[in-house]
Amino acid sequence: MNAPDRTDKAFSDLVALMARLRGPDGCPWDRKQSPETLKPFLVEECYEVIEAIEEGKPDKVREELGDLLFQIVFHARIAEEQGKFTLEDVAETIYEKMVRRHPHVFGEAQAATPGEVLANWEQIKRKEKSHEHRKSILEGVPAALPSLLRAHRLQEKASRVGFDWSHLNEVLPKLDEEVREFKESLKAENAEKIEEELGDLFFTLVNVSRFLGVNPEDALRKTISKFIHRFRHIEERAAENGRSLNDLSLAEMDTLWEESKTKGND
Repeated sequence: MNAPDRTDKAFSDLVALMARLRGPDGCPWDRKQSPETLKPFLVEECYEVIEAIEEGKPDKVREELGDLLFQIVFHARIAEEQGKFTLEDVAETIYEKMVRRHPHVFGEAQAATPGEVLANWEQIKRKEKSHEHRKSILEGVPAALPSLLRAHRLQEKASRVGFDWSHLNEVLPKLDEEVREFKESLKAENAEKIEEELGDLFFTLVNVSRFLGVNPEDALRKTISKFIHRFRHIEERAAENGRSLNDLSLAEMDTLWEESKTKGND
């Protein structure tokens, strides 16, 4: 079986499977679902794909991409049942969009750098019918994104029209300024001001990460994983000695924390 035939069969089998699950003699749980009830699973599968990529395990990436693809087929099947659109419509729509937004590949436009590609991309988007109602280039960033990632995307979009610093050395003084203002809000003991200044500080840190080419969401997620690994080491060492965490002093936990750094638990 050649590659195109294998691809066609794989997708046909998956679509047929979903039709069976949603059919009269299918799965009661699958038949009960709606786009609203499936939203948490769609988000969860996206993050599981990201986790698998970061772990660098191809087999797990393949499995998690399959789970995500299943969610897409699931949503498309429900829409087809409701007479809204089909999976074929989804594929054709994204195909046409990608051809339209890559005129430097499929047309006569020129784009020699990734930056030029993104600039063209934004111009093309603004001309598309689905974006005609938008009054701001920032409207394309979903409000449901995690806050760090959303801040990063908003800053990227603003930078594409020139609203940006030109160098990291211009951002760092702003970071110092936000840290100073946050400390001043702590002294004032004004809860509302503390929240505001902390938000400004986070936003500026995202700007710093952007200039460094670091995704802040990825950076924080990796630090969280590191914290979990180190804390689990404390729990395991305590259990080995027949003690609970409540039996350990802060100094003892700090010692085990430092120990975890030498055990390759990061």
